[in-house]
Formats: sequence, C-alpha cells, structure tokens
Amino acid sequence: MSMDAADPDARREDLVSTLDVIEDQPLSERAAAYTRLHDDLARRLDSGPRDRLA
Repeated sequence: MSMDAADPDARREDLVSTLDVIEDQPLSERAAAYTRLHDDLARRLDSGPRDRLA
C-alpha cells in the first residue's frame, strides 16, 4: 500500500483499493491480510507527529 501523505484523497483511495483487494481474497487468507494492513497502519500512526499536550 502506497499512500501519499500530502493528499488525503489519494490516501483514502489507496486504502479503499487495498480493502477491495483483501476482500477479493479467499476467506482463509483475509485474516492475515487484515493483520498486515493493521500492522502497517499502526506503524504509520506510531511514526507520526506526537501531540505533546496529551
């Protein structure tokens, strides 16, 4: 999944496309694909800027 950080619409389209690909996979492979997507999104969130007031 390749997401351009400068374009929220492109990020959304990439995510929707990724979800479509996952949903087209056999049921036995979907859980692993969703796990990989979750891990990728979690890494992106963890590497983002931190709110120092929180």
